Amino acid sequence: MADYLYGINPIHEAFQGDGRKPLELLVVGGDRNDRLDDLVTQAKQQRLKINFFERRELDRLAGHTHHQGALLKLTPFNYVDLAALLQQWHVSERSAFFLLLDGITDPHNFGAILRSAEVAGCQGVIVAKDRSCPVTSVVEKAAAGALSHLLLCQVTNLSRTLDELKGAGIWCYGLAGEAGAQDLFSTNLRGNLALVVGSEGKGLRPNIRKHCDALLSIPTSGKINSLNASVATGIALFEVVRQNSQ
Repeated sequence: MADYLYGINPIHEAFQGDGRKPLELLVVGGDRNDRLDDLVTQAKQQRLKINFFERRELDRLAGHTHHQGALLKLTPFNYVDLAALLQQWHVSERSAFFLLLDGITDPHNFGAILRSAEVAGCQGVIVAKDRSCPVTSVVEKAAAGALSHLLLCQVTNLSRTLDELKGAGIWCYGLAGEAGAQDLFSTNLRGNLALVVGSEGKGLRPNIRKHCDALLSIPTSGKINSLNASVATGIALFEVVRQNSQ
């Protein structure tokens, strides 16, 4: 089955980024707008094959009607390995800033988290091979083009990966809401660090918690004491950004 990206903004980012290689642009024929025409122009500049279809055919290929009149056929998604991710960090000469996801399975949450990670300047996101939503067109749409610029690493054992990161001098902080966790806003988050986020329902697994250097909680004032995983991740990511920009 072909791997398609849909939506004008994600396709534009795919043309601009260093992610998967575009293979073919499929666009609605006839009644187009300036934004779709701009995609056609970009595809011609990259010497891509361009095919025009009736809207109902694009609906069939996408499996829905939310494609905005354009699909981009791509090469299969390639994860980077941990060694390559760490090598990229060393070459960058920046403080390490990684995000690890332990069991995020909702594609909209996954995509939203990837988008926040890229905007926050993360050098890579690490997911477990058996405990993560795969990269799908829904994920890429929600990520709004982030995967064209953000490295995504897939590992077999997340706890072992945490040990490797700590061995490389990276502090690993898990997001958790239980008593005893440190206040996110009172913790020094400067320097080399990785944030670890758990699943939407159960949070971090016990074994992953044990491999974190510390657990962090986001203070709440309302009667509901938990946040959506993507919202909590965004808050934590940009607290790191805030502290390192001072």
